[in-house]
Amino acid sequence: MSELWSDMGPQLWPAFWVTIQLTFWSAIGSLILGVALAAMRVSPVPVMRWFGATYVNIVRNTPLTLIVLFCSIGLYQNLGLALAPDNENFIKNNNFWLAVTGFILYTATFVCETLRSGFNTVPIGQAEAARSLGLPFTQVFGIIVLPQAMRAVIGPLGSVLIALTKNTTIASVIGVSEASLLMKEEIETYSDQIVAIFIIIAVGFMIITLLEGAVFGYLAKRLAVKR
Repeated sequence: MSELWSDMGPQLWPAFWVTIQLTFWSAIGSLILGVALAAMRVSPVPVMRWFGATYVNIVRNTPLTLIVLFCSIGLYQNLGLALAPDNENFIKNNNFWLAVTGFILYTATFVCETLRSGFNTVPIGQAEAARSLGLPFTQVFGIIVLPQAMRAVIGPLGSVLIALTKNTTIASVIGVSEASLLMKEEIETYSDQIVAIFIIIAVGFMIITLLEGAVFGYLAKRLAVKR
């Protein structure tokens, strides 16, 4: 056990730091794309509603592993899309951002559907009153509906973030050096200590997800819309 810890210990923080970075950047991108998709789903323009619904239904029901592999094989290897500067760390950095892209494309669909459930908590009379005053859809959505819906679904968005954190383990399929890849490497070296390795990695993820749950639980109570 001491030999395992002396080998694995110094690598834990770098591995989990990559996991945290994957979660952070993917969460920001997913929120932006998710809001855009939610706006399309409730847009008065039929084509936008069709595109939003089609995108969500297709991507949400596609395995995340396939989406991440598509970003790596399809976008980079076949189309030549590079997301990192050309230097000695290009492969490492490019794989990181390709994984982030895959997580954004996938997680945004869940953000979209979560926000749509929040739209139902906004009294329809508020939007109708705004439209009667001549406000366009973009202002009705961005000023009246979205802020209230966001406050109503902070808790569910926290659940989406926790799921995203756990989904970052899939980045290892394209060689991103996050926590699950470290676990696989250590299991290959110390195959007789699988349980200990699993517990160490599991505790790390538990700490991250419990902190996320606590923060979003507090924000959900603090920012809840009073009816």
